[in-house]
Amino acid sequence: MKKLFYGWLVFLPVVTAVFAGCSFAEVKDEAEAEGSVVLMTWNVHNLFDGEDNGSEYSEYTKSSGWSEEKYLGRLNSITAAFNSIEPVPDIILLQEIESLKVFEALSLSLPNGYSWSHFANNPDAALGLGILSRLPLTDAKVHSITTGGDTTPRPVLETRIETNEGSFVIFACHWKSKLGGDDITENVRRASARVILRRIRELWKNEGELGIIVAGDLNENHDEFFRQGSEAVCALLPDDPYCALITGFSQEDTGDAAALQKDFIVISKNKPPSPVNFPNDAVVLYSPWVSELENGSYYYKHNWETIDHFLVSNQFFGKTGLKYDRTNIVNNQYFTNSGGIPVAYNERTGSGLSDHLPLLLVLKTGM
Repeated sequence: MKKLFYGWLVFLPVVTAVFAGCSFAEVKDEAEAEGSVVLMTWNVHNLFDGEDNGSEYSEYTKSSGWSEEKYLGRLNSITAAFNSIEPVPDIILLQEIESLKVFEALSLSLPNGYSWSHFANNPDAALGLGILSRLPLTDAKVHSITTGGDTTPRPVLETRIETNEGSFVIFACHWKSKLGGDDITENVRRASARVILRRIRELWKNEGELGIIVAGDLNENHDEFFRQGSEAVCALLPDDPYCALITGFSQEDTGDAAALQKDFIVISKNKPPSPVNFPNDAVVLYSPWVSELENGSYYYKHNWETIDHFLVSNQFFGKTGLKYDRTNIVNNQYFTNSGGIPVAYNERTGSGLSDHLPLLLVLKTGM
């Protein structure tokens, strides 16, 4: 495997694909027949198989009572929950999957013909992430990120989606959690933002009209900067004048944004997400949390959090090609209790599903 070194970043092009017996054109036409492309992101919460592999969490070992029977029960519950989702997602991004073996088993249990897939994890890591798609996936890359001697627990998975309206790129993510402290872990999340920003700029240098979507469990609220007292730069920053000020930008700045915007993604409520308080060449992505969605996708210590994301580039708000339509939170009875709260899976009792709710993003075609 060839490693490409960019300073302290290591890019590992690793692709694991599962192909079914469908032609490229047939699958595209079927998935887009209703005039939309639907994306879903969901942290399924610790999906481990029934075997002891040495890297799983202690509660998911045979000595702790975990078993093949419990694993298969989880697969059945997750499949039933998937079958309740409307509209049916064409592209599914999943986090907290133990291995390629588990990912393939889940893929085979789902209807609707997910003929393309990629899975990625770090060596000896407990959990990874993956993409299932009814549309062709091409040019997949896995970015493993190290900063200050710390490697992110999961890599960033990049792939291109091919549609009848053209292609776009997804960055599937599961960023570092806050376990260990906000200040310490924020640097690792900013390292993940750094590699995504670098790749976005590389892609736009040659394909300025290429749409970009950053998605997954980023372990960071859309308003994290304000929740943390407006004192430190976060990996996600609102397009706010004070945020611009503390990062060294000014509204009159006409310089090269890449020199200052190295490791934070600016998010906006505007459609398209054109910069307001940052320079025109800053990378600014639209966040549905800022204006469309209420509550959150994750419930922690009696408070909603907005740590699951779809961040959408301005190319999806033009007059041609794929166009952004809406984002929804999936909160039906399979995913929540009677109070509308997600219930984490309990490995001892087999109750619950996940402590995260899925998000659906709808792109319209042929408009």
